[in-house]
Amino acid sequence: MFNCSCSSKKAKRIALSFIPIASWLPNYRFKEWILSDIISGVTTGLVAVLQGLAYALLANVSPGYGLYTSFFPVVVYFFLGTSKHISAGPFPVVSLMVGSVVANLVPDDTASSGNSTVTNSTNEDLINDQRIIVAASLTFLVGIIQLALGLLRVGFIVIYLSEPLINGFTTAAAIEVVISQLKYIFGLKVSSYSGPLSNFYVLESIFTQITKTVVADLIIAIIVMICVYIVKELNARYKSKLPVPIPIEIIMTIIAAGVSYAFNFKDKYNVNIVGTIQRGFQAPVAPSISVFQACIANSFSIAIVGFAVAFSVAKVYAIKHNYTINGNQELIAFGLSNILCGSFKGFAASTSLSRSSVQESTGGKTQVAGIISGLLVLIVTLAVGYLLEPLPKSVLAAIICVNLKGMLMKFNEIPVLFKRDKYDCLVWVLTFIASVVLGLDLGLAVGVGIELLTVVFRVQFPKFAVIANIEQTDIYRNRKDYNDICEPKGLKIFRCPSPIFFANSAFFKDKLIAAVGFNPLWVLRKRNKALRKIKKLVKKGELHVTARGVVCTSYDYRESDDEDELDNNRIEELDQPINTADLPMVIDWNADLPNNIQVPRVELHSLILDFGAVSFIDITGMKALKGILKEFMKVDVDTYIVAADSSVVEKLKKSSFFDDDIQTSIFFLTVHDAVLHVLEKKGMEHALKSGMHKETDNLFFINGGAGQNIYSELNVGNETKF
Repeated sequence: MFNCSCSSKKAKRIALSFIPIASWLPNYRFKEWILSDIISGVTTGLVAVLQGLAYALLANVSPGYGLYTSFFPVVVYFFLGTSKHISAGPFPVVSLMVGSVVANLVPDDTASSGNSTVTNSTNEDLINDQRIIVAASLTFLVGIIQLALGLLRVGFIVIYLSEPLINGFTTAAAIEVVISQLKYIFGLKVSSYSGPLSNFYVLESIFTQITKTVVADLIIAIIVMICVYIVKELNARYKSKLPVPIPIEIIMTIIAAGVSYAFNFKDKYNVNIVGTIQRGFQAPVAPSISVFQACIANSFSIAIVGFAVAFSVAKVYAIKHNYTINGNQELIAFGLSNILCGSFKGFAASTSLSRSSVQESTGGKTQVAGIISGLLVLIVTLAVGYLLEPLPKSVLAAIICVNLKGMLMKFNEIPVLFKRDKYDCLVWVLTFIASVVLGLDLGLAVGVGIELLTVVFRVQFPKFAVIANIEQTDIYRNRKDYNDICEPKGLKIFRCPSPIFFANSAFFKDKLIAAVGFNPLWVLRKRNKALRKIKKLVKKGELHVTARGVVCTSYDYRESDDEDELDNNRIEELDQPINTADLPMVIDWNADLPNNIQVPRVELHSLILDFGAVSFIDITGMKALKGILKEFMKVDVDTYIVAADSSVVEKLKKSSFFDDDIQTSIFFLTVHDAVLHVLEKKGMEHALKSGMHKETDNLFFINGGAGQNIYSELNVGNETKF
């Protein structure tokens, strides 16, 4: 039977995890924080109003609906969010992705209705209403996806969006935002495009109509951009001296709206203005199922991007102010925010770094500042929104473009990434290109695919290295990086920097063979062939042992006499261990053999594999490792494995990796322990201290006098510096 009881503490902990406000609001320091939160909330609210109007243009809906996106997410996040400093609401990249879907499903009246999911209409008001329904339904679906991901506890999905990918993607989005705002800056009527090459179609349409530019719109945009840029630079330069940044966007908006109303810019100069902003909130609407069916893929992309941006901004402030955030709860908060926002005809929300920066830099302590900013948006929506109706859209477009400076400056990352990590640079550049050319939704998919490919390449083709000892230390590093480094003769230390599994096991074997300088299997076969020839000489009596040593009486034995036989007859025997038990002598394979029999000389006597970075090994990797270890052992090369993780060793034990040849005694804790063991075993204890070592005595062949080859036993001290 299962125990389904739940303690009161556990129930309380679960409840608090889903409603974070219940844990932090009772601990709110009212006297210390309320004034700072009020100042921060009012300042952030003014920015939120302006950004709501501006980013609605990116979403291809009427500006007034941007106020809904600046209000509802703030209210929901106040109760359910875990970050104290981010400002929920519209974000340019997410708004642009929504606008792309809206333009695709509800084209302009000049576009063909053949490729539209929603019925196209020549009536502009009807088109706007349809676009609002599409944006709201899309937002509702985005919220459902985010809520489902949060409830399923898969907030970790954001880790698959690396910083280079996000930066390349957002930079491409910034370019697309600028292109989308050019029609308002020049006062042109440009059809909405979506899908691959849409940016180029928009630019083509703009340049073909450039002579129809509304000069008043262009002049207004230029003046606003210059003023906003200069003041924002002053804000950044004198940040420490200014108690609150100068709200230049708000100032320019109020001035532009007043001047436009006073001089009737719309009628006199044909300036495109914001137009009617409805007072109050409209009744909630049910989402369109047909829109769900048409944009399921786009909604998933928007859900992921919106959450990734919000989570990354929240993480920045969490680290700065030393508190924790919950990724799964953030998904739930933004999911419910978008569901509510979509129900009231808003568009998808995330968070804006600039708006969050205002909330944090003006003294915001908690989400009380966020709810106060929401109340300000509510006042504008209910009472004073109509005052912004004369505002030229070119003002909003100019403010949007200037605020994209931070995103566009990310181009400076390319040379830095190229120097630090070519793979990350490749992800950045290709994600950017794909997003600009194919559109943001396909560009994001391409970027994720490229990023996963780079992970595969990093693991499949890791950078193996031969390491050696730094003099007078127990530290071992890549021998290419140091000058004063010791490598005892006959000893190789090979570092493996990645797991060994089916995808890189062959590469691991090839790199190990390249590092030691010979293929042990090939050497084994050569030695077995030579052994057969020597045994034939002994059997024929042409090679025998005398008091003077080993003497060969044959002079005309040729290398190719039985080459065909050795290659084709019982070839599998060549891979067996060398058996010299029935010979009357000991063969040194690094010495001269009788009758010019040639075998590769192997100076290596010990091989150490550094497995400190091997986090796992699969069945294919184990087979490859066991095979190569046995091949080295068959040619008299001792092999050792060091720094292996306990989980790797345990898996090797469970998989019957060990046998009579490969035993657990080949494992050492550190590289230095293994090196000391090898030096002691080979009688080279002084090697690391003096840089010298002495080979052990060997029986080997030498050339005799005229008329015969004589092989005798000599003691030779072979000293070599390393």
